[in-house]
Amino acid sequence: MNHSTRKLKNSELNRKDVAAFKQATKTPLTVILDDVRSLNNIGSVFRTSDAFLIEKIYLCGITAVPPHKDIQKTALGATESVDWEYAENAKELVSQLKKDAIQVWAVEQTENSQMLDAVSIDSTKKHVVIFGNEVKGVSQEVIDLCDGVIEIPQWGTKHSLNIAVSAGVVLWDFFKMLSAD
Repeated sequence: MNHSTRKLKNSELNRKDVAAFKQATKTPLTVILDDVRSLNNIGSVFRTSDAFLIEKIYLCGITAVPPHKDIQKTALGATESVDWEYAENAKELVSQLKKDAIQVWAVEQTENSQMLDAVSIDSTKKHVVIFGNEVKGVSQEVIDLCDGVIEIPQWGTKHSLNIAVSAGVVLWDFFKMLSAD
């Protein structure tokens, strides 16, 4: 057996506990989930946000809030580590965040969207990424307020990815861009 590829035990992963996570320096990135209906998707986004030290998640519109057993099933406790807040109206929230000079990005397919692999961001600023409803996506009203729109390149027959998968792809990319310093 090749010992350099030995699977690590959970005790060897050196993971933070909730208190250490709360104290850790966060990635200057916030997530907005607007009208996301799937509790499993919400939980998955919490878990991914924990993995990449995301500052905060805003849950808007019909998006359910913790505690809920179906959110917890996929979040695996990340609702305790990642800061979150409910904001009923995503448009009002985006307008407020922009007043604080935060760069706001919708993740959507639009005219003039930027492909994720070609996006260049200012790593000295804070950023927000918005994921919308599983069927309708990010609303045009919210898109109109954004600084830009990011599209994940796709080459297959489908025109979209699951929100949890999209969040994983986008948050990883932003984490790399914002942690490059």
